[in-house]
Amino acid sequence: MVRATALLLTLLTGFSGLVYEVTWQKYLATLLGSHSEATAAVLGIFLGGLSLGYVVFGAVTRRVMERGEAGTGQSRLLSIYGLVEAGIGTWALLFPSLFRVATAASLGLPQLGLGLGFGMDVLLTVLLIGPPTLLMGGTIPILTQSLSSSLRDATRLHALVYASNTAGAFVGALAAGFLLIPWLGLDAVMRWLGLVNLIAGGTFLLLGTRRRDLSPGPERARAPKPGPSPQAAKLGILTAVALLSGFSMMAIQTILNRIASLSIGASQFTFSIVVAVFVLCIALGSFAVSALRRIPIGTAVVTQWILVLLLVALYLQVSSAPYWAHVVRTWFGTQPNEFLRYQLALAALILLVLAIPIGLSGALLPLLFHALRREIDDLGAMAGRLYGANTVGSLLGSLVGGYLLLYWLDLHQVARIALFSLSVAAFLLSARLLPGRWTLVSGVALALTVVVLLALPPWSQHNLTSGAFRLRVAHDATRAGPAAFFKQMRALGNLLYYRDDPTVTISVRETADGSRGLFTNGKPDTLIPTELRTVVLLGVLPCLFAEQCQSAFVIGLGTGATAGALGNLDAMQRVVVAEISPGVEAALPLFASKHNGDPGRNPRIEVRRGDAYRTLLRDGSRYDVIVSAPSNPWVTGVENLYSREFLLSAKQRLNPGGVYAQWFHLYESSRGALELVLRTYASVFDAVAVWGGGPTDLILLGWDGAERALDVARIEARMKQPDYATRLQSIQLEAPLALLAHELLPLGVVQSALGPGETLRLMHPILGHQAGIDFFVGKNAELPETARLETAQIATRNSLVRRYIELQGGSLPDEERRDLVFSSCSESARSCATLMAWWAAENPSSVLRQGTAHFPIDPKLVTVDRIDQLQQFYDPRHRRDETGPITASEAAALVETFRSSYLPSVPFRRSALRTALGRCQDAAGEHLCDEVRRQAEAALGDLAIETTEK
Repeated sequence: MVRATALLLTLLTGFSGLVYEVTWQKYLATLLGSHSEATAAVLGIFLGGLSLGYVVFGAVTRRVMERGEAGTGQSRLLSIYGLVEAGIGTWALLFPSLFRVATAASLGLPQLGLGLGFGMDVLLTVLLIGPPTLLMGGTIPILTQSLSSSLRDATRLHALVYASNTAGAFVGALAAGFLLIPWLGLDAVMRWLGLVNLIAGGTFLLLGTRRRDLSPGPERARAPKPGPSPQAAKLGILTAVALLSGFSMMAIQTILNRIASLSIGASQFTFSIVVAVFVLCIALGSFAVSALRRIPIGTAVVTQWILVLLLVALYLQVSSAPYWAHVVRTWFGTQPNEFLRYQLALAALILLVLAIPIGLSGALLPLLFHALRREIDDLGAMAGRLYGANTVGSLLGSLVGGYLLLYWLDLHQVARIALFSLSVAAFLLSARLLPGRWTLVSGVALALTVVVLLALPPWSQHNLTSGAFRLRVAHDATRAGPAAFFKQMRALGNLLYYRDDPTVTISVRETADGSRGLFTNGKPDTLIPTELRTVVLLGVLPCLFAEQCQSAFVIGLGTGATAGALGNLDAMQRVVVAEISPGVEAALPLFASKHNGDPGRNPRIEVRRGDAYRTLLRDGSRYDVIVSAPSNPWVTGVENLYSREFLLSAKQRLNPGGVYAQWFHLYESSRGALELVLRTYASVFDAVAVWGGGPTDLILLGWDGAERALDVARIEARMKQPDYATRLQSIQLEAPLALLAHELLPLGVVQSALGPGETLRLMHPILGHQAGIDFFVGKNAELPETARLETAQIATRNSLVRRYIELQGGSLPDEERRDLVFSSCSESARSCATLMAWWAAENPSSVLRQGTAHFPIDPKLVTVDRIDQLQQFYDPRHRRDETGPITASEAAALVETFRSSYLPSVPFRRSALRTALGRCQDAAGEHLCDEVRRQAEAALGDLAIETTEK
């Protein structure tokens, strides 16, 4: 009963331990940053604490067992472990407060420079998570000793403890990423998990009183004899094996995470799935050892050499991983309710591939324990030493294999080093457990393995960076197999550059038309010159509105076009760029041209490598303009840059009259995610407007006040300056109305259209979770409507297009109307149709002479019939022949058309819709028309009031 309860609690504490690790990583990303050094530091501190805990508590078990009979010592150990778990729970309850104290201390330190400042933050991190991770290291040594009643069952009990703890970690990895953090938030997760550990601790204290259930059998787990054991020296070789295995498997886990990111996307779900499957396989291996009735002495040797062979075979299949991930994706549709099933299918596929090799790895430590259990009396200390060495190896695998080596090597080269280390471990194991001729055989096997590793081909850079995870449906090449699939993907562009850096995999492709794209983990970030308008506007637009534009801070280097646009403005003195990836900076020369202003040669531009959050917060300077152009928020580590806390910090670093510009996207997004971002933005900045860069790219602008934001004459004057004119001419927006047409939501619309609601907070990171589901669905979000009376009045009053028209006396010549319409049509079919209907109402002969074929829009989307339909909202007399009754469904369709096509710059006449709805007539006995009119009034407000009324 005691053992069963203890194992169940061990599973529960394994669950909490992995949830703690994931939650701490989220917390500490705001203190250390989300770059590779920060990730390595957190994992290193976590593993280092565990390793020290294994050794410390191994020594504790030795002392306790030396001081009493086995039964008494074992019961005391359970009580001690109860205190250990209670200590972890207490620390978890205090952690949110401790973290805020550490954050305040970090920000309160004098400016020490990035390197020294990061070192101080690492020290604070050690103080935050070092103590609880050290306590977590007590699980294996204490429970191994306290639950083993005899040497005969020591291996089985030890394997069950390890397996139970690891199985709990598997569930914790999935629960943390998919459920707990997005549902509860970081602080609540710590509180609930703290209670779990306190309950576990209290239960273990009670179990410590049950001496009867722990009384030893005839061959008991004895206390160690005084003095050194004559066999203890042999532990050194197996300790080295445990260390090498830990190094190899942690390096391989890191590489598998990177390969999974290239194959299914670098989201938080990918990390959770790979880690969860990895620890599940380890648990399965340990459970398998616990089920063996007899374990031959050579079992560990055989399993290790089989592990090497299987991992070599797996190495040969890595280049095809994106194809098979694509195949799995095609099994599912694009409905949100299929997302979880898709993730489970991915987990099942990864488990199918890794179950045997990683399971064999999970069997190693219990098998090493079994090999030593009759030679070394002190079971707890022995387990502590083995697991301490293995964890040190894991620490080195994380820091060296998963980080440092990637400054000079690619992923496949690091994988070979890991396989070589694993082969050396297998050889040492053979020499220790099977001396004699088997050592010679193992030496030959090691030599052959080295030859094979040297002959292994590198992984296909083209295949890994193909971005196949963005394809949601199968096509002919999918059914033809990997070779045909990648051949078709290769035709999309030539690979010019590839680099696996410590953070991400960066590649550059060139298409047949000469465009070059920057890809991060296979995901396209910027295509030049196709997306040049967006990235140039990100730099130029905030400078048009700022009081002055002499200094700028840019988040994300990308192709360098945004920094280049800013750095080439005459008044600009300093542009600081925060870039997390050294691979992006190294690829910059491939984009050096007239398109990006050649930022690499501009002495005004300074690139700082590091996480943008930490770089900006530690920067004591103030800037006239801050531009944030990160990747999509479903990518791990990005959502913090959309949080309220970060925006508040950025706002504090703006000079008076400064402007903050933020990129966001409509593609692969949802209304919920978009509204969360907009509402968070509006909760920080007093004045907010939303502009369009491309058809699905948004530029959010934030000011402290609205004075300069509405000064059209000032904007026009700055546009005419030669430096601004050159930048705008490069993206065909030199005419005032051509630029102003990109204003989508004028000042005040976001606050009016959305109202109060949830915002994104660092302690409750929900955007990444929602964005990951949105990416799976793959549909476009819609901007908030502006047709409701209160919002429409604000939008019309603050529309810069309308203000420009009023400055021109309320009317425009056809040339300027064409600038407005042409620019709008290049971005949006919806606004294009509305503007052409407005133009037709203003001057029918001119628009008819132009014809829709002259405008950059799909004629199937903007038809003459569509323009004619919308024109009636400007001129109720336009369709004089249509005076007869309409049905309720036709009336409802008119309301929807009015709402979806409404533009505040050229507002519809609301009375026109009211007149049309007045023609709605029901069939006998129906009252549908009244319901349509009621719904229209509820959605749009009083239709008798025009938005242009003062």
